[in-house]
Amino acid sequence: MRLPSIYQSIALILITTSSVLHATESAPNIRPQTQVVKINGTSIEVDVYKPIGPLKGVAILTHGFTRSRTTMGEHAQALAARGVLAITPDMPCTFDFRCNASAIAGLVNLLRNTDTFGGSSQRIILVGFSAGGLSSLLAADTPGVVGYVGLDPFDRVLPNETERAGITASRRLTTEALLLRAPASSCNAKAVAAPWGSEMKALWRDELIAGASHCDFEAPSDWKCRLACGDTDPARQLQVRQGLLDAAARWLQ
Repeated sequence: MRLPSIYQSIALILITTSSVLHATESAPNIRPQTQVVKINGTSIEVDVYKPIGPLKGVAILTHGFTRSRTTMGEHAQALAARGVLAITPDMPCTFDFRCNASAIAGLVNLLRNTDTFGGSSQRIILVGFSAGGLSSLLAADTPGVVGYVGLDPFDRVLPNETERAGITASRRLTTEALLLRAPASSCNAKAVAAPWGSEMKALWRDELIAGASHCDFEAPSDWKCRLACGDTDPARQLQVRQGLLDAAARWLQ
């Protein structure tokens, strides 16, 4: 029996929505192991997502301002399913980007030179959301880092400086980079990091995700982020996740 066209349309919408939700939730439930490591004299709590299959490389995923390591957990699970050892640390310094960058660099050195997290690698990518995107960018010239992913990153002028730190770092960076961004909003300081792409010597992609909220770029997000920065959407989250997996496939082969 042929369905009336309106019912065909409804069925197509339901099938499409179900497919997007399934794709967004497709990362296996890889449970992290929590460790405490000392970097620059400070104890940092880290969740470690062990890779499925042979180790291809390492990703350090850095959370945003007032967020925590758990808000990068689903991204870490998806990377671990692709053979990547994924590390999500709690940043030690609330709003000191250079302090956090130093901590990220310290983690890179641990991952290159020890098996503290159950494996070591000379190929490491840095992934940072919002404020974590700036801290990760400031650490992206650390030896061993082969790629940088900014997830709707933030930028600002740091104390005793005259130019935004991210612009300065973008101009200097030779590591290949991927930028995934939302349209301008109060939560990304009116797309303050948008100029980074034009300054990067080794920019791979600069992708603006239409209609995205700031919260679409962390995973999982929560009601606090959605209340302040807008609702999440499975289709947009899927675009973010795919960009991240594309970067891992490019840089960690």
